[in-house]
Amino acid sequence: MRSAQQILAEAKVIAVVGASRDAYKPSHTVPLQMIRHGWRILPVNPFVDEIFGVRAVPTLADLGEPVDLVNVFRPARDAVDIVRQAIAVNAPAVWLQSGIVSAEARRLAEEAGIDYIEDRCIAVERAVGRLSRAA
Repeated sequence: MRSAQQILAEAKVIAVVGASRDAYKPSHTVPLQMIRHGWRILPVNPFVDEIFGVRAVPTLADLGEPVDLVNVFRPARDAVDIVRQAIAVNAPAVWLQSGIVSAEARRLAEEAGIDYIEDRCIAVERAVGRLSRAA
């Protein structure tokens, strides 16, 4: 199991489930921070067409390309289904944002052999590790 820092250092493309257009929500500001530091963000939200100037898709299955990390901004009750979707698209890692915890989602991820982080913020981990993909 890779550490949070290793996952971020090795990731280039991050699918953000629950990404928001609302500039005041962490589900907007956190992915935007990652974009500013060089990561490619693919928004997953069935209720919008575009976020961050990128076409949004309704589910992970609709991405049409591989991702290095699935970052989750959804309630804990949705985590199990999202982990199942992440497994189905062969995502190597799932990261539940601060405040999101699911023992069942963790179990599914571990059984599938994918890295799993919960209750931590990718932007905070990026800053603590001074990580950047920006040139």
